[in-house]
Amino acid sequence: MNEKALRVLEFFKVREMLVACAGSEPGKERCRRIEPQSDIREVRRMQTETADAYRRILQKGSISFSGLTDMRADIRRLEIGSSMSAAELLRVAKILSVAERVKQFAKKDESEGRGWNDRKTGSGVRTTDAYTSDSDNRFNNNGNTGNGNTNNSSYGNSGRYMSGDADETEDGVFEDSLSEFFRSIEPLPALKREIERCILSEDEIADDASPELRRIRRQMASMDDRIHAALNELVNGSARTYLQDAIITQRDGRYCLPVKAEHRSQVPGMIHDQSASGSTVFIEPMAVVKLNNDMRELEAAEKKEIEKVLAALSSSVAIDSENLTVDIQVLTELDFIFARASLAKKMNASEPIFNENGIVDIKRGRHPLIDRRSVVPIDIWLGKDFDLLVISGPNTGGKTVSLKTIGLLEIMGLSGLHIPAAEHSELAMFTEIYADIGDEQSIEQSLSTFSSHMTNIVSFWKEADEKSLVLFDELGAGTDPTEGAALAIAILDTLHKRGIRAVATTHYSELKIYALSTPGVENACCEFDVETLRPTYRLLIGVPGKSNAFAISRKLGLPDEVIEEAKEHITAEQEDFEDVIADLDSRRVRMEKDEAEIARSRAEIERLRKSLADREQKLEESKEKVMEKARAEAAQMLRETKAFADETIRNYNRLGGEANAAREMEKGRTALRERMDKLSVKDEQAKKEKQPRKGVDMKHLHVGDIVHVISMDLDGTLLSLPDQKGNVQVQMGILHTSVPLKEIEKIGEPEKQQSSSGGNGNGKKGSATGGGKIGIMKSATVSTEINLLGKTVDEAIPELDKYLDDAYIAHLPEVRIVHGKGTGALRKGVQNYLRKQKHVKSFRLGEFGEGDAGVTIVTFK
Repeated sequence: MNEKALRVLEFFKVREMLVACAGSEPGKERCRRIEPQSDIREVRRMQTETADAYRRILQKGSISFSGLTDMRADIRRLEIGSSMSAAELLRVAKILSVAERVKQFAKKDESEGRGWNDRKTGSGVRTTDAYTSDSDNRFNNNGNTGNGNTNNSSYGNSGRYMSGDADETEDGVFEDSLSEFFRSIEPLPALKREIERCILSEDEIADDASPELRRIRRQMASMDDRIHAALNELVNGSARTYLQDAIITQRDGRYCLPVKAEHRSQVPGMIHDQSASGSTVFIEPMAVVKLNNDMRELEAAEKKEIEKVLAALSSSVAIDSENLTVDIQVLTELDFIFARASLAKKMNASEPIFNENGIVDIKRGRHPLIDRRSVVPIDIWLGKDFDLLVISGPNTGGKTVSLKTIGLLEIMGLSGLHIPAAEHSELAMFTEIYADIGDEQSIEQSLSTFSSHMTNIVSFWKEADEKSLVLFDELGAGTDPTEGAALAIAILDTLHKRGIRAVATTHYSELKIYALSTPGVENACCEFDVETLRPTYRLLIGVPGKSNAFAISRKLGLPDEVIEEAKEHITAEQEDFEDVIADLDSRRVRMEKDEAEIARSRAEIERLRKSLADREQKLEESKEKVMEKARAEAAQMLRETKAFADETIRNYNRLGGEANAAREMEKGRTALRERMDKLSVKDEQAKKEKQPRKGVDMKHLHVGDIVHVISMDLDGTLLSLPDQKGNVQVQMGILHTSVPLKEIEKIGEPEKQQSSSGGNGNGKKGSATGGGKIGIMKSATVSTEINLLGKTVDEAIPELDKYLDDAYIAHLPEVRIVHGKGTGALRKGVQNYLRKQKHVKSFRLGEFGEGDAGVTIVTFK
């Protein structure tokens, strides 16, 4: 692809972002050579690799290629018998460390890869046979990984190259396009360990590198001790007064003493150096000359042995040179692939779909060089219903950004990079992209703006074909508007007739009319809010844009008379056309608002429908549970009845004619009747609860009546008759409140009425009255809290039992038991007691502000 388009569309900036994602220098260099591909198979292969690496990053995290260097030239030197230095061998060890790390990363994927079923759909080859030899899995020595291609003999001919989506092997492990890369890596752990054992740093070889080196260094240490002993004897003895300083130093690798110049004859030996002032000479005493000579011999032997160690290690590297070369090639390619995946992750990009039909369909595409927090996604398509798109609208509205977005995303996709757009975006296989964007006016070449644009257009006019994409920014600008518009129409029409896909931005109304009247050509506009004078950067296809020059000028403060005079200079046809565009735009805005409102209404209807369906399902489930419970209770009752009848017959047969037989049977019959009475009472209560509440007749309502407050489900005493608003005052325990008349039911007479009315002979009325009286008295005296602090469990339980009875009779809905935190024994005893009380509905520890774990809140049934 031509370099001008890559530069104008700012692909090089994206490439630098990719380089920053690579972890090694060879990987970075590989990223710098990225370029669009013209073979759809190659593009799809690279896209698949990027997608598979992206998925591995999301599942396992990033992988580091730091430490990888390109040592293929150094390895080739070994073939002619050369040796590597310690630094070079350490670099080899680092490469093998990277290989081991990457191999381990792949093993983690394979061991946990059974969840890779999100990409089991594709064209990958199902691997069923084991790999028989390393030569099957390897790149050849020449490699050629620099251009992203694998060796055909290693992959294509073996039939094992995973060129498509992840697939499953017979052992249940999912394969993807990177599996073969990982299998091709040989970490060579033995070679790595040997290098690291022998070489401690670039300047230090380990003593254990060889037995001979260990022996030599032991001798050197012994010789060093002897030299220092001899010199220390001189320093601390006869030569002390002749020394400048009482120290031992070295010159040219030999141990010396710093002797004053005037006493040089007093210390026999060899002079090796002199200080800058001449006051000190450095003499090697005769007593250590032979020892120093022996030390130099040992140093020479050490150096020779180190060379042998390095030569042996280099020989080991040479033996595995083919494996090491392939490791470098594969790791470089993997670094390049994972850099593409890391860039996709940073951009929140997705894999595009490619076609050879010239169709572009970008969904919610974002320019990768604009901040993700501010960029406005656009939908843009081309090649389906139309091949030529004319984008219009005001300046700074986003026309050029839209133009660059389609071009840059195309180049990124063709280069194997994911694009910052929604899933299922589609790109075409264009062999060339030509872009005439920006002002390239050249003073040196005496080119005006118009001339520079025309020079650029002429340069690709003949080369462009139906597999090309042509992008024009402000086509025909820089010259007379009439001639520029006519020339722009002619250029676009010619390209359209040649079947070339093109996108152009313009301000010319003539181009908008051309797009409206020509089949296969479509208008688009960048939306602009005239009220706020701000672009929305939304691209709207199918609608021509309006320049809004008059409206913008008026908003900026240009006098109305100037604007009105300007309108007189445009033709009626032009004004009518702009009015039509403005009307279309206003209609579009209204339609979008209506559609949004309809969408909200549909969403609300769907939510209500789902809620209703859920309620019906819950009711049906509840009904089924109730029926099941009723059937179970009925069956249990039948079983008990049968058991009672059997027991009665057995008792009758057992007792026979005894006198107490009838009495025993009567007791059994009485027990059964009492149980049936209890069930009847429960049934009557259930029926009563289901019956609708009846209003209260004021004629039968008196102060002191016992009433039931429906909304609060509490009983209380009526304290007043209805006021003007229809509200009455009711005392419910310690609660005194105002309640609407329709919310109460009369359930008892005042105390004086009940006591004066006597009874009916069976004591029932008197009993009800007594209960009501007790309830009223308790309501007035029972507190909502009991304090048990300082009491033992045995002391607290009787007091608590009485308090709960009083509170329950007083119809208190909820009470508070204060027992404190302490050791927790009192709290535990209280809660164990509450679990056994039938009139206790539930209890819980206090929350923040209620006393926390120091109190228990009890709710009655």
